[in-house]
Amino acid sequence: MGRILLPALALFAVSFADGVQAALPTYELTIRDGHFEPATIEVPARQRFKIVIHNAGSGPIEFESTPLRVEKVLSPGVTSFVVIHPLKPGRYPFFDEFHMDLPEGEIIAR
Repeated sequence: MGRILLPALALFAVSFADGVQAALPTYELTIRDGHFEPATIEVPARQRFKIVIHNAGSGPIEFESTPLRVEKVLSPGVTSFVVIHPLKPGRYPFFDEFHMDLPEGEIIAR
């Protein structure tokens, strides 16, 4: 009986984890040579969320935000994601550390 129960529990745990991950509100962000599209992302305050980051540029990028304590380096053509903890209402800047001369983007939590 134990040999049947353990695989079933493992399958349930994986399915549950996938469901929890899929339930996060998700926002798309494309970075092309230091330019953000969109430059502003509006999110609900006090709720975890995910940002899927696409590097559509010709060189590496580094999505970084000091107040959010997050950074992610992506090679050209790579897509990845970051999960952001629940935010208090406010504005949270982010930037591409490899293109500090270009304008920042921001997340607005309402």
